[in-house]
Amino acid sequence: MKKLFLALFLLGTAAGAAAQSPETPEAEGYQFTDVNILPATSVKDQSRSGTCWCYSTLSFIESEILRAGGPELDLSEMWIVRNIYFEKAVKYVRLHGSLNLAVGGQAHDVTYGIQAYGIVPEEVYPGLNYGTDKPDFDEIDAVIKAYADAVIRAAEKRSGGKLTTAWQAGLNGILDAYFGPRPETFTYEGKEYTPQSFAASLPVDMDDYIEFTSFTHHPFYTQFSMEVPDNWNWDKVWNVTLDEMMQIIDTSLERGYTIAWGSDVSEKGFSRTKGIAIIPEADLEGMEGTEAEKWGKLTAREKEAALYTFDKPGKERTITQELRQQGYDNYETTDDHGMQIVGTAVDQKGNRYYKVKNSWDVTGPYDGYWYFSRPFVAYKTMTVLVNRNAVPKEILRKIGLK
Repeated sequence: MKKLFLALFLLGTAAGAAAQSPETPEAEGYQFTDVNILPATSVKDQSRSGTCWCYSTLSFIESEILRAGGPELDLSEMWIVRNIYFEKAVKYVRLHGSLNLAVGGQAHDVTYGIQAYGIVPEEVYPGLNYGTDKPDFDEIDAVIKAYADAVIRAAEKRSGGKLTTAWQAGLNGILDAYFGPRPETFTYEGKEYTPQSFAASLPVDMDDYIEFTSFTHHPFYTQFSMEVPDNWNWDKVWNVTLDEMMQIIDTSLERGYTIAWGSDVSEKGFSRTKGIAIIPEADLEGMEGTEAEKWGKLTAREKEAALYTFDKPGKERTITQELRQQGYDNYETTDDHGMQIVGTAVDQKGNRYYKVKNSWDVTGPYDGYWYFSRPFVAYKTMTVLVNRNAVPKEILRKIGLK
Protein backbone atom coordinates (compact mmCIF):
# COMPACT_ATOMS: atom_id res chain seq x y z
CA MET A 1 0.00 0.00 0.00
CA LYS A 2 2.84 2.37 0.83
CA LYS A 3 4.44 1.76 -2.55
CA LEU A 4 1.09 2.32 -4.29
CA PHE A 5 0.69 5.73 -2.66
CA LEU A 6 4.28 6.64 -3.66
CA ALA A 7 3.64 5.63 -7.26
CA LEU A 8 0.46 7.68 -7.38
CA PHE A 9 2.29 10.66 -5.89
CA LEU A 10 5.11 10.47 -8.41
CA LEU A 11 2.68 10.08 -11.29
CA GLY A 12 0.75 13.12 -10.11
CA THR A 13 3.91 15.16 -9.80
CA ALA A 14 5.10 14.23 -13.26
CA ALA A 15 1.75 15.18 -14.76
CA GLY A 16 1.72 18.47 -12.87
CA ALA A 17 -1.51 17.63 -11.08
CA ALA A 18 -2.30 20.18 -8.41
CA ALA A 19 -5.81 19.32 -7.25
CA GLN A 20 -7.04 16.42 -5.15
CA SER A 21 -10.20 14.54 -5.89
CA PRO A 22 -12.67 14.03 -3.03
CA GLU A 23 -11.62 10.40 -2.84
CA THR A 24 -7.89 11.20 -2.43
CA PRO A 25 -6.77 11.11 1.22
CA GLU A 26 -5.20 14.35 2.38
CA ALA A 27 -1.52 14.42 3.32
CA GLU A 28 -0.95 13.41 6.89
CA GLY A 29 1.65 16.09 7.61
CA TYR A 30 4.23 15.89 10.37
CA GLN A 31 3.01 14.95 13.82
CA PHE A 32 5.54 15.56 16.57
CA THR A 33 5.69 14.19 20.08
CA ASP A 34 8.03 16.00 22.43
CA VAL A 35 10.32 13.65 24.33
CA ASN A 36 12.64 15.73 26.50
CA ILE A 37 12.06 19.48 26.61
CA LEU A 38 14.19 21.66 28.88
CA PRO A 39 13.15 24.96 30.50
CA ALA A 40 13.48 28.08 28.37
CA THR A 41 12.36 31.67 28.64
CA SER A 42 9.80 33.33 26.37
CA VAL A 43 10.27 33.57 22.61
CA LYS A 44 11.63 36.96 21.50
CA ASP A 45 11.64 38.81 18.18
CA GLN A 46 14.88 40.05 16.64
CA SER A 47 12.73 41.69 13.96
CA ARG A 48 14.73 43.65 11.34
CA SER A 49 18.18 42.98 12.78
CA GLY A 50 20.88 40.41 12.16
CA THR A 51 21.24 39.73 15.88
CA CYS A 52 20.16 36.08 16.05
CA TRP A 53 23.58 35.21 17.53
CA CYS A 54 22.80 37.39 20.55
CA TYR A 55 19.15 36.40 20.99
CA SER A 56 19.92 32.68 20.80
CA THR A 57 22.94 32.79 23.10
CA LEU A 58 21.30 35.00 25.73
CA SER A 59 18.32 32.63 25.60
CA PHE A 60 20.79 29.82 26.25
CA ILE A 61 22.28 31.77 29.20
CA GLU A 62 18.77 32.41 30.56
CA SER A 63 18.12 28.66 30.46
CA GLU A 64 21.44 28.09 32.18
CA ILE A 65 20.35 30.43 34.97
CA LEU A 66 17.10 28.48 35.34
CA ARG A 67 18.97 25.17 35.37
CA ALA A 68 21.23 26.50 38.14
CA GLY A 69 18.22 27.41 40.27
CA GLY A 70 18.19 31.11 39.44
CA PRO A 71 15.21 33.29 38.51
CA GLU A 72 13.60 33.61 35.11
CA LEU A 73 15.25 36.64 33.54
CA ASP A 74 14.94 38.64 30.34
CA LEU A 75 18.47 39.84 29.63
CA SER A 76 19.20 42.76 27.32
CA GLU A 77 20.27 41.67 23.85
CA MET A 78 20.97 45.24 22.79
CA TRP A 79 23.40 45.74 25.67
CA ILE A 80 25.59 43.05 24.16
CA VAL A 81 25.00 44.15 20.56
CA ARG A 82 25.89 47.78 21.30
CA ASN A 83 29.14 46.91 23.08
CA ILE A 84 30.21 44.33 20.51
CA TYR A 85 29.43 46.76 17.68
CA PHE A 86 31.88 49.23 19.22
CA GLU A 87 34.69 46.67 19.42
CA LYS A 88 33.98 45.40 15.95
CA ALA A 89 34.16 48.91 14.47
CA VAL A 90 37.43 49.63 16.30
CA LYS A 91 38.99 46.47 14.90
CA TYR A 92 37.64 47.30 11.44
CA VAL A 93 39.43 50.65 11.52
CA ARG A 94 42.63 49.11 12.89
CA LEU A 95 42.61 46.72 9.93
CA HIS A 96 42.00 49.55 7.43
CA GLY A 97 38.61 48.11 6.53
CA SER A 98 39.78 44.54 5.95
CA LEU A 99 37.15 43.01 8.23
CA ASN A 100 33.47 42.24 7.99
CA LEU A 101 31.74 45.19 9.67
CA ALA A 102 28.14 44.11 10.05
CA VAL A 103 25.76 43.29 12.86
CA GLY A 104 26.25 39.52 12.59
CA GLY A 105 28.25 37.68 15.23
CA GLN A 106 28.94 34.39 16.98
CA ALA A 107 27.76 32.76 20.19
CA HIS A 108 31.11 33.42 21.86
CA ASP A 109 30.58 37.16 21.34
CA VAL A 110 27.91 36.99 24.04
CA THR A 111 30.01 35.19 26.64
CA TYR A 112 32.88 37.56 25.89
CA GLY A 113 30.55 40.57 26.05
CA ILE A 114 29.29 39.55 29.48
CA GLN A 115 32.84 39.08 30.75
CA ALA A 116 33.99 42.43 29.36
CA TYR A 117 30.95 44.62 29.95
CA GLY A 118 28.67 42.79 32.36
CA ILE A 119 24.98 42.40 31.58
CA VAL A 120 21.72 44.15 32.44
CA PRO A 121 18.03 43.19 32.34
CA GLU A 122 15.99 44.06 29.26
CA GLU A 123 13.96 46.65 31.15
CA VAL A 124 17.13 48.52 32.08
CA TYR A 125 18.47 48.72 28.52
CA PRO A 126 15.97 47.92 25.75
CA GLY A 127 18.30 49.57 23.22
CA LEU A 128 15.49 51.00 21.06
CA ASN A 129 16.35 54.66 21.06
CA TYR A 130 15.22 55.38 17.50
CA GLY A 131 11.44 55.33 17.59
CA THR A 132 10.47 51.71 16.93
CA ASP A 133 9.03 49.03 19.19
CA LYS A 134 11.31 46.31 17.81
CA PRO A 135 14.88 46.21 16.49
CA ASP A 136 15.33 47.78 13.05
CA PHE A 137 18.95 47.93 11.96
CA ASP A 138 18.73 49.07 8.34
CA GLU A 139 19.82 52.59 9.28
CA ILE A 140 22.12 51.66 12.17
CA ASP A 141 24.18 49.25 10.06
CA ALA A 142 24.55 51.74 7.23
CA VAL A 143 25.51 54.64 9.52
CA ILE A 144 28.17 52.72 11.48
CA LYS A 145 29.75 51.33 8.31
CA ALA A 146 29.76 54.75 6.64
CA TYR A 147 31.29 56.39 9.72
CA ALA A 148 34.07 53.82 10.03
CA ASP A 149 34.86 54.08 6.31
CA ALA A 150 34.99 57.86 6.57
CA VAL A 151 37.42 57.64 9.50
CA ILE A 152 39.70 55.33 7.49
CA ARG A 153 39.62 57.53 4.38
CA ALA A 154 40.36 60.66 6.37
CA ALA A 155 43.31 59.01 8.11
CA GLU A 156 44.74 57.83 4.81
CA LYS A 157 44.66 61.39 3.47
CA ARG A 158 46.16 62.87 6.61
CA SER A 159 49.91 63.35 6.93
CA GLY A 160 51.37 60.26 8.54
CA GLY A 161 48.07 58.41 8.21
CA LYS A 162 47.12 59.11 11.81
CA LEU A 163 43.70 58.74 13.32
CA THR A 164 42.23 61.63 15.24
CA THR A 165 41.76 61.47 19.00
CA ALA A 166 38.01 62.04 18.57
CA TRP A 167 36.88 59.22 16.32
CA GLN A 168 36.14 56.64 19.02
CA ALA A 169 34.17 59.23 20.99
CA GLY A 170 32.25 59.90 17.78
CA LEU A 171 31.55 56.20 17.39
CA ASN A 172 30.26 56.00 20.95
CA GLY A 173 28.09 59.02 20.25
CA ILE A 174 26.47 57.24 17.30
CA LEU A 175 25.92 54.08 19.31
CA ASP A 176 24.47 56.01 22.24
CA ALA A 177 22.15 57.89 19.89
CA TYR A 178 20.67 54.68 18.50
CA PHE A 179 20.86 52.32 21.47
CA GLY A 180 20.76 54.79 24.33
CA PRO A 181 23.43 55.80 26.88
CA ARG A 182 24.75 52.94 28.97
CA PRO A 183 23.88 53.15 32.66
CA GLU A 184 26.79 52.94 35.07
CA THR A 185 24.43 51.81 37.84
CA PHE A 186 20.79 50.73 37.93
CA THR A 187 18.20 49.46 40.36
CA TYR A 188 16.58 46.09 39.75
CA GLU A 189 14.03 44.57 42.11
CA GLY A 190 15.00 46.99 44.85
CA LYS A 191 18.76 46.46 44.67
CA GLU A 192 21.40 48.64 43.06
CA TYR A 193 23.84 47.08 40.60
CA THR A 194 26.49 47.91 38.08
CA PRO A 195 26.41 45.83 34.89
CA GLN A 196 29.43 43.93 36.23
CA SER A 197 27.95 43.28 39.67
CA PHE A 198 24.67 42.13 38.13
CA ALA A 199 26.57 39.64 35.95
CA ALA A 200 28.47 38.46 39.03
CA SER A 201 25.19 37.91 40.89
CA LEU A 202 24.00 35.35 38.35
CA PRO A 203 24.58 31.63 39.07
CA VAL A 204 26.56 31.12 35.86
CA ASP A 205 30.24 31.40 34.97
CA MET A 206 31.18 32.40 31.41
CA ASP A 207 34.36 30.34 31.69
CA ASP A 208 32.18 27.22 31.80
CA TYR A 209 31.14 27.57 28.16
CA ILE A 210 33.05 26.09 25.25
CA GLU A 211 32.35 25.87 21.53
CA PHE A 212 32.64 22.89 19.20
CA THR A 213 32.47 22.18 15.50
CA SER A 214 33.39 19.32 13.16
CA PHE A 215 35.37 19.81 9.94
CA THR A 216 38.30 18.03 8.34
CA HIS A 217 40.32 21.00 7.06
CA HIS A 218 41.81 21.30 10.55
CA PRO A 219 43.04 18.44 12.77
CA PHE A 220 40.57 16.96 15.20
CA TYR A 221 41.02 17.77 18.90
CA THR A 222 42.65 21.13 18.12
CA GLN A 223 41.27 24.66 18.14
CA PHE A 224 40.91 26.90 15.12
CA SER A 225 39.27 30.17 14.19
CA MET A 226 36.13 29.37 12.24
CA GLU A 227 36.55 30.86 8.78
CA VAL A 228 33.25 32.69 8.47
CA PRO A 229 32.77 36.44 7.97
CA ASP A 230 30.91 36.93 11.25
CA ASN A 231 33.82 35.59 13.32
CA TRP A 232 35.22 39.11 13.50
CA ASN A 233 37.25 38.56 16.67
CA TRP A 234 38.82 35.31 15.38
CA ASP A 235 37.83 33.39 18.48
CA LYS A 236 38.54 29.67 18.35
CA VAL A 237 36.39 26.56 18.50
CA TRP A 238 37.28 22.96 19.31
CA ASN A 239 37.23 20.55 16.38
CA VAL A 240 35.88 17.04 16.97
CA THR A 241 34.50 14.29 14.75
CA LEU A 242 30.92 14.39 13.50
CA ASP A 243 29.92 11.50 15.77
CA GLU A 244 31.45 13.29 18.76
CA MET A 245 29.74 16.57 17.91
CA MET A 246 26.39 14.79 17.82
CA GLN A 247 27.30 13.01 21.05
CA ILE A 248 27.96 16.38 22.69
CA ILE A 249 24.52 17.62 21.59
CA ASP A 250 22.73 14.50 22.75
CA THR A 251 24.58 14.21 26.06
CA SER A 252 23.97 17.88 26.85
CA LEU A 253 20.23 17.49 26.39
CA GLU A 254 20.16 14.23 28.35
CA ARG A 255 21.93 15.93 31.25
CA GLY A 256 19.55 18.88 31.27
CA TYR A 257 21.66 21.45 29.39
CA THR A 258 20.37 23.36 26.37
CA ILE A 259 22.63 24.39 23.48
CA ALA A 260 23.41 27.64 21.64
CA TRP A 261 23.39 26.48 18.03
CA GLY A 262 24.87 28.13 14.93
CA SER A 263 23.43 26.70 11.73
CA ASP A 264 22.40 27.27 8.12
CA VAL A 265 18.73 27.77 7.35
CA SER A 266 19.15 28.91 3.73
CA GLU A 267 18.18 25.41 2.66
CA LYS A 268 15.30 24.00 0.61
CA GLY A 269 14.68 21.61 3.47
CA PHE A 270 13.97 24.46 5.90
CA SER A 271 10.30 25.45 5.82
CA ARG A 272 9.21 28.65 7.53
CA THR A 273 5.54 27.84 7.07
CA LYS A 274 5.72 24.23 8.27
CA GLY A 275 8.13 24.88 11.14
CA ILE A 276 10.39 21.98 10.20
CA ALA A 277 13.81 21.35 8.66
CA ILE A 278 14.79 18.14 6.89
CA ILE A 279 17.34 16.76 4.42
CA PRO A 280 15.14 14.59 2.21
CA GLU A 281 16.34 11.90 -0.16
CA ALA A 282 14.44 9.75 -2.63
CA ASP A 283 13.83 6.25 -1.33
CA LEU A 284 15.21 4.59 -4.46
CA GLU A 285 15.84 1.31 -2.67
CA GLY A 286 12.17 1.11 -1.79
CA MET A 287 11.05 1.65 -5.38
CA GLU A 288 10.44 -1.26 -7.70
CA GLY A 289 9.56 -1.61 -11.35
CA THR A 290 7.14 1.07 -12.48
CA GLU A 291 7.85 3.28 -9.46
CA ALA A 292 11.57 3.44 -10.18
CA GLU A 293 10.89 3.95 -13.87
CA LYS A 294 8.56 6.87 -13.22
CA TRP A 295 11.06 8.48 -10.83
CA GLY A 296 13.79 8.17 -13.45
CA LYS A 297 11.67 10.01 -16.00
CA LEU A 298 11.02 13.02 -13.75
CA THR A 299 12.89 16.23 -14.45
CA ALA A 300 15.21 17.67 -11.81
CA ARG A 301 12.55 20.24 -10.96
CA GLU A 302 9.87 17.58 -10.59
CA LYS A 303 12.11 15.47 -8.37
CA GLU A 304 12.82 18.47 -6.18
CA ALA A 305 9.12 19.26 -5.94
CA ALA A 306 8.44 15.68 -4.89
CA LEU A 307 11.12 15.76 -2.20
CA TYR A 308 10.17 19.11 -0.67
CA THR A 309 6.41 18.83 -0.30
CA PHE A 310 6.70 18.46 3.50
CA ASP A 311 3.51 16.42 3.38
CA LYS A 312 4.71 13.54 5.55
CA PRO A 313 7.92 12.05 6.95
CA GLY A 314 10.12 10.30 4.43
CA LYS A 315 13.64 9.07 3.91
CA GLU A 316 16.49 11.49 4.69
CA ARG A 317 20.10 11.58 3.59
CA THR A 318 22.79 9.75 5.50
CA ILE A 319 25.18 12.48 6.67
CA THR A 320 28.90 11.78 6.64
CA GLN A 321 31.95 13.75 7.64
CA GLU A 322 32.82 14.14 3.96
CA LEU A 323 29.37 15.48 3.09
CA ARG A 324 29.61 18.08 5.86
CA GLN A 325 32.99 19.21 4.59
CA GLN A 326 31.82 19.48 1.00
CA GLY A 327 28.93 21.66 2.05
CA TYR A 328 31.25 24.01 3.93
CA ASP A 329 33.92 24.11 1.22
CA ASN A 330 31.37 24.84 -1.53
CA TYR A 331 29.61 27.66 0.38
CA GLU A 332 26.52 25.47 0.58
CA THR A 333 26.72 25.48 4.36
CA THR A 334 27.04 28.98 5.75
CA ASP A 335 26.81 30.54 9.19
CA ASP A 336 23.56 32.41 8.75
CA HIS A 337 21.42 31.83 11.84
CA GLY A 338 21.70 31.23 15.56
CA MET A 339 19.06 29.39 17.60
CA GLN A 340 18.73 27.45 20.86
CA ILE A 341 18.26 23.68 20.97
CA VAL A 342 15.95 23.01 23.91
CA GLY A 343 15.03 19.35 23.56
CA THR A 344 14.15 16.30 21.51
CA ALA A 345 11.07 14.94 19.77
CA VAL A 346 9.94 12.21 17.39
CA ASP A 347 7.53 12.21 14.46
CA GLN A 348 4.77 9.67 13.84
CA LYS A 349 7.26 7.35 12.14
CA GLY A 350 9.64 7.41 15.09
CA ASN A 351 12.23 9.63 13.38
CA ARG A 352 14.25 11.76 15.79
CA TYR A 353 14.22 15.57 15.87
CA TYR A 354 15.58 18.42 17.93
CA LYS A 355 13.18 21.07 19.18
CA VAL A 356 14.64 24.51 18.62
CA LYS A 357 13.69 27.91 19.97
CA ASN A 358 13.93 30.68 17.39
CA SER A 359 13.91 34.48 17.68
CA TRP A 360 11.36 35.31 15.00
CA ASP A 361 8.51 36.07 17.40
CA VAL A 362 5.71 33.69 18.41
CA THR A 363 4.89 32.59 14.87
CA GLY A 364 4.43 29.43 12.83
CA PRO A 365 2.63 26.22 13.73
CA TYR A 366 4.71 25.72 16.88
CA ASP A 367 4.59 29.25 18.34
CA GLY A 368 8.15 30.27 17.61
CA TYR A 369 9.69 26.81 17.89
CA TRP A 370 10.96 24.61 15.05
CA TYR A 371 11.62 20.90 14.65
CA PHE A 372 14.95 20.05 13.01
CA SER A 373 15.63 16.50 11.92
CA ARG A 374 18.72 14.76 13.20
CA PRO A 375 20.25 14.57 9.68
CA PHE A 376 19.71 18.32 9.24
CA VAL A 377 21.52 19.09 12.48
CA ALA A 378 24.36 16.70 11.61
CA TYR A 379 24.74 18.26 8.16
CA LYS A 380 24.20 21.96 8.78
CA THR A 381 25.59 22.64 12.25
CA MET A 382 28.34 25.23 12.19
CA THR A 383 29.03 25.49 15.93
CA VAL A 384 27.54 24.49 19.26
CA LEU A 385 28.20 26.41 22.47
CA VAL A 386 27.67 24.19 25.52
CA ASN A 387 28.37 24.01 29.21
CA ARG A 388 31.60 22.07 29.65
CA ASN A 389 29.93 20.02 32.40
CA ALA A 390 27.62 18.58 29.75
CA VAL A 391 30.46 17.33 27.54
CA PRO A 392 31.38 13.63 27.82
CA LYS A 393 34.57 13.24 29.83
CA GLU A 394 36.31 11.20 27.16
CA ILE A 395 35.89 14.08 24.69
CA LEU A 396 37.19 16.60 27.23
CA ARG A 397 40.25 14.38 27.74
CA LYS A 398 40.89 14.28 24.01
CA ILE A 399 41.05 18.07 23.83
CA GLY A 400 43.13 18.34 26.99
CA LEU A 401 40.44 19.71 29.30
CA LYS A 402 39.16 18.33 32.59
